[in-house]
Amino acid sequence: MRPVICLFALLCMPALAAPPVAVKSQRLAELAIHPVREASAQVVSLNLAKLAAELSARIDRIPVEPGQRIARGAVVAQLDCADTRIAAQRAQAALESSQARLRLAQLQLQRSTELAAKNFISSDALDAKKTEVAVIAAEVRLDTAARAASRRDVGKCTLRSPFPAIVETRLAQVGELASPGTPIVQLWDTSRLQLSVQLQAGDAERLTQASPAFISQGREYAVKLLRISPAMNLASRTREARFIFPKAAPAPGSNGVLRWRDPRPFVPADYLIRRNGRLGVFVVSQGRAHFVPLPGAQEGRPATVAALPADAALVTDGRFALQDGMAVTSR
Repeated sequence: MRPVICLFALLCMPALAAPPVAVKSQRLAELAIHPVREASAQVVSLNLAKLAAELSARIDRIPVEPGQRIARGAVVAQLDCADTRIAAQRAQAALESSQARLRLAQLQLQRSTELAAKNFISSDALDAKKTEVAVIAAEVRLDTAARAASRRDVGKCTLRSPFPAIVETRLAQVGELASPGTPIVQLWDTSRLQLSVQLQAGDAERLTQASPAFISQGREYAVKLLRISPAMNLASRTREARFIFPKAAPAPGSNGVLRWRDPRPFVPADYLIRRNGRLGVFVVSQGRAHFVPLPGAQEGRPATVAALPADAALVTDGRFALQDGMAVTSR
């Protein structure tokens, strides 16, 4: 019976009675790594516009080619609008005619007013002259509006780019008869480029603390976070993030990756150890080793240690012989 009791006492003896284990430790800040993260990304334009004719006319010329960069206001198509210009000339002539008649009617009204003051004409005749002036003045306003409309139609004969752009494609040919709504060219707006990135839910929450860059065709572009959509894509289980380019921007449609370093500190996989079915690390505090489990840690992969302070002393050598609470000494 006594041997059994002695054996039981030895098994129950706390780790305090064991001699200190010689270990080596290092500050977490010196060991921690920040893994590089990536997500697929594409440069998109907020405007991919199809410029269309606004009146019926034959296409006279299309002076742009696919892939060409053009400035804002550059001519992208010219319509043959001889009939439209003739209509504008008619509107101008009609306006000049009504203006001349208005001037004559105003002079006649002035004379009639003077005669009425001397009782040479009746008040009814004076009222008729006033009415005539009002009617012709209305005709002048109507002809002025008609002239403005005809001039606007003449302006529609020339299609100009509303923004700096890259010509995506030509959708019509010279000599074709265009009608209102007929698309002629398609343009990428290069003044409003953004980067669309599909992020995993966990990455979306931490990307605001990182300094990412867009990598495309071996070139790196600086980006600035604009917004992260709160909506989740049900198919891919990702969230879309939008970035802008504060400096140089790649061509719209460019594909690549968004690359950044995880802002959380990670401990290399070599320092993970399993105790009681959980993976974690040993830290030294006040001469004792304490096992710190790391939730979500996986074998062979770095594990986040964001909950530990930067000056925590991680056991690097001698950890395999340790149990929680053992006394340790530095070697």
